[in-house]
Amino acid sequence: MNFDAARKIADAVLYEGYVLYPYRKSSAKNRFRWQFGIVAPHAWSEEGGEAWEMQTECLIEPAEAPAVEITVRFLLVGDPSPLQQAEWDEGVERTIELETVALEELLAAARDVPFGIGPIHGLVRLTAQSVDGFMKLRVRIENLTECPAGASRSEAIRRSLVGAHTLLGVAGGGFLSLTDPPPEAASAARTCVNLHTWPVLVGTAGARDVLLSSPIILQDYPAIAPESHGEFCDATEIDEILTLRVMALTEEEKREACATDGRARAIIERCDSIPPEIFERLHGAIRGMKANSTEEFFNPPGEKPETARVSIAGGEVFKGTRVRIAPKRMADSMDLFLTGRTAIVAGVHRDVENKAYVAVTVEDDPAADVQGRVGRFFYFYPDELELVRKEL
Repeated sequence: MNFDAARKIADAVLYEGYVLYPYRKSSAKNRFRWQFGIVAPHAWSEEGGEAWEMQTECLIEPAEAPAVEITVRFLLVGDPSPLQQAEWDEGVERTIELETVALEELLAAARDVPFGIGPIHGLVRLTAQSVDGFMKLRVRIENLTECPAGASRSEAIRRSLVGAHTLLGVAGGGFLSLTDPPPEAASAARTCVNLHTWPVLVGTAGARDVLLSSPIILQDYPAIAPESHGEFCDATEIDEILTLRVMALTEEEKREACATDGRARAIIERCDSIPPEIFERLHGAIRGMKANSTEEFFNPPGEKPETARVSIAGGEVFKGTRVRIAPKRMADSMDLFLTGRTAIVAGVHRDVENKAYVAVTVEDDPAADVQGRVGRFFYFYPDELELVRKEL
């Protein structure tokens, strides 16, 4: 079984949050590191720390003598290298590779695989059962490392699996999506219990031979954007804004970042030397939609936001109507600042569930004209707007 296609995604998961902007030790954000995929020592976890177990349950549609290959990957946190700043812990990749195991064997008897890597000791527990004609596989990682009572988080992290995730491959069968299971497997999918992780299909769309169980929520068949010119230790890979932020660092900040960590140094050097033609490619992309199909996707055929109408308190609104903003859901902090302000309707839209929402520009916003020209609006549901007389 070949995990190569999944490695780039798995690496992005492994290093998510490894160094956070602005990529230097003195940054407040970098003083609380190692936030994802923590499998901590059991005893420390019981004292109120992070979880000590990570459990993956997934469904396999058997074909002929299905067998699985399982690899657990994580970072082992240790002392900094001589080139790094003191007290800046380095994460080193570590792998637990299990022997290929036939599912029929796991149906007959569970299997515990002990591991010991550096100071960390634990078990990978494998079980399987039949559910509605499918095979449900459980891979449970347990950290049984000793840890002194009252240990600090920093001490416990050095005895933890960090960025932990599991790669699973199957031969003689196929994994089923738990995000969107086929109707015949929906009931079995609901029995799967995943703790601190979420399994998704990876590889070429439609392939079902490799699964990535990630501590970060992903969709099936995740992919690194082809425009991305290098990792940022941020699985969301918002390359343009992160590159701009790195460019905005002072020379002193850049020197500190380079001295902090080898990966941080590589990010700084790459951003400082990025060619203009590569940088231009980072400025947004639309995927999975035909050109000029945005309106058709978000609005009924033949209905344009500029001509659509919708009823609100006091009457009907359309482009150019004057309204007062009265947010009810308070789903965004901006709602607090916009309450009671008057605005001009720029269009009426409908989402994929056919719910109407209204795009507006705030009247006394100095940037309203600019935002209108580039299509940047505030959006509200009809019951969050009140009709007022247009007195311009």
